[in-house]
Amino acid sequence: SNKMDKTGASFELVLNDIKERLGAVAAPVQYPMGAENEFKGIIDIVRQRAHFYTNDLGTDIEETDIPAEYLDKVAEMRAQLIEAAAEVDEDLMMMYLEGEEPSVEQLVAALRKGTIEKRIFPVLCGSALKNKGVQLLLDAVIDYLPSPLEVPAIKGKVEDSEDTIEFPADPEGKLAALAFKIMADPYVGRLTFVRIYSGTLQSGSYVYNASKEKRERVGRLLKMHANKREEVTELKAGELGAVIGLKDAGTGNTLIGDGDDKVLLESIDRSEEHTSELQSPYVI
Repeated sequence: SNKMDKTGASFELVLNDIKERLGAVAAPVQYPMGAENEFKGIIDIVRQRAHFYTNDLGTDIEETDIPAEYLDKVAEMRAQLIEAAAEVDEDLMMMYLEGEEPSVEQLVAALRKGTIEKRIFPVLCGSALKNKGVQLLLDAVIDYLPSPLEVPAIKGKVEDSEDTIEFPADPEGKLAALAFKIMADPYVGRLTFVRIYSGTLQSGSYVYNASKEKRERVGRLLKMHANKREEVTELKAGELGAVIGLKDAGTGNTLIGDGDDKVLLESIDRSEEHTSELQSPYVI
């Protein structure tokens, strides 16, 4: 839940919407201290610590015990969190039934397992504009989200066929990449952001846009960091990057090796109808 400092911000409303509109098991691992102009910090429910932000740069953070006025609420939410985690982890379920308190490591491991299986969706809060909660968000990415090796291999549909091909996250495999964002840059022109699912994308190479049935040449490759860009000669399976030089690629287009079998990866469907059919969508 971003923008906790904005007028009308409500963490509880976001949780309710996730449950009602998306049908997902929302598992808050954080709780905000205040909202709107009174938003002052975040409670880490898993580790039971409070983080106060005393400036708008995210650089001055005070970690303390949980303030007394939040103890009851956090205890209630932590019990619900443990219950949700126990549903996906047998060892934690036995501890839960026997009334034992899991360690932080055990709880994190169970939440990670549930997240990877798409049965639990950790919910965090903060204000990206004011850098409040950014560090905790990055910690949560490491704690709960899977690496490319921990998710099933993406499948592609063979052109003019009902056959599918799997693309495991192997840099030595056949190239399979998905363009997920297009951006105009004042310095280098058109940037095509891609995720490499399989194989290796090399600068100066040719790729085939299976979505538009066009052959294109890859110019420069960039890794985009928070405040700088790193030019690289290749992007490997599991990596994200930006391509300079693609003229026709659009959002959701599949890029494969020039000369390989024509395969289409599943594109991004943002339609309301598609979202309503999902039983356990990723919540971002």
